[in-house]
Amino acid sequence: MQIVVDLNRCQGYAQCVFLAPQVFELHGEEALMFRPRVPGDQHERVRRAAAACPVQAIMVGEPAGLGAS
Repeated sequence: MQIVVDLNRCQGYAQCVFLAPQVFELHGEEALMFRPRVPGDQHERVRRAAAACPVQAIMVGEPAGLGAS
């Protein structure tokens, strides 16, 4: 799983940090840091974090090339 966060849209509500602290981290009051490649044991947490984002700034997907023949 791979994620992208639209940092222009992100408002620093930090719902993602509470739901998936191993993937998302808030530095200061508004600087969001995140791991673009999500570890397998964090997939469900990240899906919940993306769904909880009030401004829908988190996009979740699979890395390009996976499953391609």
